[in-house]
Amino acid sequence: MIFKDIISLQIKTKQNFQDNLARVITQIQKSKSGSIILTPELVLSGFCYQNMDEASEFSKHATEQLLNASTNHTIITTMIEKKNHKFYNNLKVFSKGELIHKQSKHKLFMLGEEHLHFASGSANEIIPFRLDGMNCGALICFELRFVDLWQKLQGVDVLFIPAQWGQARKDHFETLSRALAIANQCFVITSNSASLHMAKSSAVISPYGKTIQDDSQEIIQAQIDIAEVEKMRKYINVGLKECIR
Repeated sequence: MIFKDIISLQIKTKQNFQDNLARVITQIQKSKSGSIILTPELVLSGFCYQNMDEASEFSKHATEQLLNASTNHTIITTMIEKKNHKFYNNLKVFSKGELIHKQSKHKLFMLGEEHLHFASGSANEIIPFRLDGMNCGALICFELRFVDLWQKLQGVDVLFIPAQWGQARKDHFETLSRALAIANQCFVITSNSASLHMAKSSAVISPYGKTIQDDSQEIIQAQIDIAEVEKMRKYINVGLKECIR
């Protein structure tokens, strides 16, 4: 059995970048050693289209702070970064003081005009990564809607979904997240913003589809047993194989 302590943050993003970072760091420091902490999408800045350069510069500082904070933890978040005069929404996984995985958001949400401000990352970056002996993967918010991206991560043990998903489509977020866990027979961890007009719905979902969720809380906390993944895949064998990199 492999037990992992999971923390999904369900917090608001404020206008002050430093205040947002401080709040995330505080939650990391309060968590048990070895915990995996998932934040909402762009928790440090939000979609600050009028301050993209400032947000990109702040991401350099935030990266250093999160590397330091990840000595005894794993932190999964996204941040605005600039490369070759283009802005990207980059997911980063910090663990044991190192950056162990990075991918740029591939599917941009046109309803939110993301395509006017961000460049699309390559779908080839959406690949499994190893974390504490587990095979893991991640999709960023809107990417949850695309089954072809689910298939790229078939066989992983845990999928992480940081999001800024709107209240108007709350049912979609909850339904798709649970369906992903059931279809891929893996744990799905979602972290959605609690800011105005956001759906919340942060959750820890088991391979069987059992959901731990509480919209009244800022922290969704659970201990998962990775052995449940293998049990589910043996119980109902749909041909999923362990994902190996």
